[in-house]
Amino acid sequence: MTILAVDFGSTFTKGALVAADGTVKGTAATPTTGTQGSGDILDGYRALRAALGVPADATVHACSSAGGGLRLAVVGYEATVTAQAGHRVGLSAGAKVVHVASGTLTTRDVSGLRAARPDIVLLVGGTDGGNAEVLLHNAARLARATIGGHGAHAVPIVLAGNIEARDEAATLLAETQRPTILAGNVLPEIGVIAPDSARAAIREAFLRHVIGGKGLSKDPAFGAMVEGATPDVVLRGVEVLAGQVDGDVMVLDIGGATTDVYSVITPEGEDASLRKDVVAPLWHGRTVEGDLGMRWNAEGVIEAAQSERLAESVLCWEELRRYAASLTSCPGAVPADDRERRLDVALARLAALVAVRRHSRPAQPTESPRPLANVTTLVGSGGVLRHADDGGRERILGSVLADHAGGWRVPRAARADVDSEYLLFVAGLLVEHEPDLAAAVAAQI
Repeated sequence: MTILAVDFGSTFTKGALVAADGTVKGTAATPTTGTQGSGDILDGYRALRAALGVPADATVHACSSAGGGLRLAVVGYEATVTAQAGHRVGLSAGAKVVHVASGTLTTRDVSGLRAARPDIVLLVGGTDGGNAEVLLHNAARLARATIGGHGAHAVPIVLAGNIEARDEAATLLAETQRPTILAGNVLPEIGVIAPDSARAAIREAFLRHVIGGKGLSKDPAFGAMVEGATPDVVLRGVEVLAGQVDGDVMVLDIGGATTDVYSVITPEGEDASLRKDVVAPLWHGRTVEGDLGMRWNAEGVIEAAQSERLAESVLCWEELRRYAASLTSCPGAVPADDRERRLDVALARLAALVAVRRHSRPAQPTESPRPLANVTTLVGSGGVLRHADDGGRERILGSVLADHAGGWRVPRAARADVDSEYLLFVAGLLVEHEPDLAAAVAAQI
């Protein structure tokens, strides 16, 4: 048995060939095709198969963030409670949250929702047995709204609010044939967040309604092979890795457009026993920083670093600021010499620090920070880390582990590694099919 794991990314399509014993026999990447309105995404996929020498009878598992990935809008009852819970669940499901609305939807709210161009709307609101009025009002409004089309062609709704009002809300949506998938309440009671059912429903909506509708391929084989959104799959891979290292894990993925942070935590002591926050933290969570990117959002890194008062820690600040400005106008640039490689590392270090601080600090002043003191493994991912030398990797990841002034619980004793072969997505794809193989792959990171 040979398995090919594929990640259809927005820029590159990555693949890994896995043997029957879990050994990774090879990895490769080819430019993603079919995302600019011409060609087919499977053209690049076929080139990837040829580069890896994939046997014709290999089993294929795939994920995708091509075509802009999964764009999610959240509609909730109250901004700091159910809407915030829905936002966190959406991120953990691998979505880019492009819009959050709270309270009873108005005509202006619907216009804002439409302008955000979501692929899926996550409709939440009310604890179980609590307020139902807002959820029902919003379900009726969404049933009539033209978002992505009419009736069965409209953007699908994942309904994950007050369980006692869910059936009535679903009936309202069904009156206009709005595609709807039901899930358990993301906030069944104050202080409790329940992401799993909504995550599964978002994945189902992505596969059933979204992936085939992005126009990436005319061949139904593409939609048939994709099993989830890449960030959702990567989080599953991080969970597998946490089982292998027998400790808490944090993953930092520094990309061209965003910097993502994942953490898988087993809470202890007070963190495990008390519900101090209105919206409890997700112990298996992900945050996405859309203003922190090595290319598309390089100037955003500079602005965020200034806000965090990190400029004084950079010796070449003005040079770095000019370098970031040049990257924004040329997002396909690669470092041409030692100077640009040094500046790339400096930019990545700032993106890493800001992203981890945002991931780790409380979302609201009244909430608790994410308990990361027991993290034993910090894994770095992204092109800048994979291509950096040991010194560059240490400057980026070592700065995170030494960020005692960042306002978060820095790990007491953690080792830093780099997913140099990009295997986390492979482990995430395999875990539902071949969990032993997934563990074997994670052990090679």
